Amino acid sequence: MISDVDLRHLRRCVELAAEALESGDEPFGSVLVAGDGTIRGEDHNRVASGDHTRHPEFALARWAAEHMTPAERAAATVYTSGEHCPMCAAAHGWVGLGRIVFVASGAQLAGWLAEWGVPAAPVAALPVTAVVPDAVVEGPVPELVDDVRALHHRLHHPPGPSTGN
Repeated sequence: MISDVDLRHLRRCVELAAEALESGDEPFGSVLVAGDGTIRGEDHNRVASGDHTRHPEFALARWAAEHMTPAERAAATVYTSGEHCPMCAAAHGWVGLGRIVFVASGAQLAGWLAEWGVPAAPVAALPVTAVVPDAVVEGPVPELVDDVRALHHRLHHPPGPSTGN
């Protein structure tokens, strides 16, 4: 069940996704929260550099592996604007992070992209549990899905030049 605390962290993920878009990147944002509620890290997509492995979930999993004990990782929650891709899900599973809460699913994103005529990603939009069967996953979160969809729409349909009207 999604709590008010979950929604607060997910709203921050949407803000981070918007920051990524504003900086010329794909709109994805994530927050790593320890079991005691302390925010341990946050990041957004950095794939515009040309390195398409620079997803925030992957970066946070690597950070957690270096800075948190296995017990701390298992008690943590990763919040994210979009469901982990298979690469990020695998990193999450290998590092032993706990719960995942996402706003929009990979299937939703794939549907939007298809609707807009955007070519499919080179990696299948598998659900996290197809990669990490025992993962504790919650999402999508309907209250924020339209916000995430709007960010992806802006990425693929940038506003044109002003006509002065």
